[in-house]
Amino acid sequence: MMIAAMTSVAHATEVTIYKNELSGLLTWTAKDDGFKVEFIQLLPDFIRAIYAKHNFPPEEVERAAAYCVFGSIIKNTSDKLLSYRVDTWRYRIKSSGAVASKEFPVKTKTQWLEEWKKAGINFSWTLLPDSGEFEVGDWQQGFTTIKLPRESEFDLIYKWKLDGVAHSGIIKNMKCAPAMLQEMSE
Repeated sequence: MMIAAMTSVAHATEVTIYKNELSGLLTWTAKDDGFKVEFIQLLPDFIRAIYAKHNFPPEEVERAAAYCVFGSIIKNTSDKLLSYRVDTWRYRIKSSGAVASKEFPVKTKTQWLEEWKKAGINFSWTLLPDSGEFEVGDWQQGFTTIKLPRESEFDLIYKWKLDGVAHSGIIKNMKCAPAMLQEMSE
């Protein structure tokens, strides 16, 4: 079920939001200037299951599950070389009143790996790589992590380059997954 389709001001981005009818979880897909990115809400229990299965210490499992986590898929839809760097991505939380919105960096894979190494964890699978260079049609996937509580709303500002030319886009009003699925009525 498609619940919204909108065009953003930044580079005429096409953003669609899909709601899974069975789970209620949302997926945001942005298509813009040769770059397609999807962000799929992931439940904390899913994150717990992934990392517990790989023998993470319980405190590290809970720390990862406390983040707002999205399954992310990036694809080069252009006929040019595409590159991205997660350390240039930001999320913006809305402030009330006269206070301006604040932007924060998206946590990178390298940051997670450094923290996990200190906890004795040698594991790198699951997370979206910090950067990538894609030929025509190439794609990549992994988790994107945002340090916000459950069901928080934010705007995501992402950046990429096509043949070295910088581009940026924004997905407005993204929302972290709930703590658990709501029971579906029969």
